[in-house]
Amino acid sequence: MPLSAIREFLRHESAGGVVLLAAAVLAFALTNSPLSAAYLGLFDLHLTVTLGGIGLDKSLGHWVNDGLMAIFFFLVGLEIKRELLEGELSTPRQALLPVIAALGGMAAPAAVYYLFNAGHPETLAGWAIPTATDIAFAIGVLSLLGRRVPESLKVFLLALAIMDDLGAIIVIALFYTADLSPLALGLASIGIVVLAAMNLLGVRRLAAYVLVGVYVWTCVLESGVHATLAGTIVGLCVPLRSRGGAKLEDADSLSKRCIHALHPWVAFAIMPAFALANAGVSLKGLTIDHVTAPVTLGVALGLFLGKQVGVMAALVLARFAGGARLPDGANWAEAYGVAIITGIGFTMSLFIGSLAFADPAAIVEMRLGVIGGSALSGLTGLAVLWLVTRGKAAKLRA
Repeated sequence: MPLSAIREFLRHESAGGVVLLAAAVLAFALTNSPLSAAYLGLFDLHLTVTLGGIGLDKSLGHWVNDGLMAIFFFLVGLEIKRELLEGELSTPRQALLPVIAALGGMAAPAAVYYLFNAGHPETLAGWAIPTATDIAFAIGVLSLLGRRVPESLKVFLLALAIMDDLGAIIVIALFYTADLSPLALGLASIGIVVLAAMNLLGVRRLAAYVLVGVYVWTCVLESGVHATLAGTIVGLCVPLRSRGGAKLEDADSLSKRCIHALHPWVAFAIMPAFALANAGVSLKGLTIDHVTAPVTLGVALGLFLGKQVGVMAALVLARFAGGARLPDGANWAEAYGVAIITGIGFTMSLFIGSLAFADPAAIVEMRLGVIGGSALSGLTGLAVLWLVTRGKAAKLRA
């Protein structure tokens, strides 16, 4: 991946992280203000979209979670394809470290969550909540350190987070589906075949992919599989290279043009809208029992402890058993700081939590755990990296 493209991505994500944090703070403030009823009622308002006699009636909250988040996952699909074909995951040697780290960073948090919820079958569905990493917040925290952190370490975190997103997509598809509709799945499959054929035939008109993509999203929405997965599938079908497989410049690649166009909208509009709709936690009636509930502890400690233990164990295994190397210019102390930062699950964890639980009490506990674990991971990771890079900071000032 060109260095300029990486820098553009990091710049969008770090700035977007500030907006995302502001949206989360606003959601918390509104939930605990006299405007609480109006704020919560806003996302319960129903909007109906009708096209050709077919109508979709959803609450505003569902439109955000099923519609806007599908655009986010469309971008994730585009990013995954670019990384696999041309980026940090394009060769086995490059992919080894972030792939193994992502796997460790998913397995250990799930195990921590299970330890706290093993005796509570009704909450075991939340095991995947602490396995996620929020790219916007993680890159935003890392960017606060500027040049003290090697660029290679930022690229490693980006690749790890993208693999994390891929893992989340697989988890959602396998474990968070409702009653399946064979008819809707069959109709969606037809649309996916059309998308793949368009790619193979060299179709480069974005409108064609949008039209078929909306059709696939509608079918998936009605199928029982979460609709956001349609976004990822469409993203993977958008052509990155020429019809003959040759690498294209950014201006000539439909996929790359979509990535550049969507990043600002996702970073500054879609993700903040999701945070505004899902990050509110009411302090009214909150007791110590909520804070010490198995869901809260499982999610918070899964993010804070599980993530750093899983990622570091995977890095050690990859280094000494698989021959992988740490990112250029990085040392083990810096890698540990980044491992802690991967515990910032926030939006992705909230999203998976919204699929895992319907019980209002469990949702409150889940949100407490996500916010607490993400905040602890971000602040601790930032402190560790600030301490271990003091020497580099002194050299930069000299």
